[in-house]
Amino acid sequence: MMTMVNADLLSVLVVGTLGLFFGTVLGLLIGHLANQQRGDLNALSIREKRINATLVIGCSAICIAIFAAYAFR
Repeated sequence: MMTMVNADLLSVLVVGTLGLFFGTVLGLLIGHLANQQRGDLNALSIREKRINATLVIGCSAICIAIFAAYAFR
């Protein structure tokens, strides 16, 4: 059974911002632990840049979904 959730704009923005922040931190941390990062962005190969971008976007999407599920249940 689906219920309608009334979420105001501020709640949606807070969930999105927190999810984006924590997802970025988590994605960069995973990339660092997997040795996919260097001190200079220009020193990265295109493959490493794609991996880092995918990690950040994926982790951000997961964190936003987790925060939204918790906040709007």
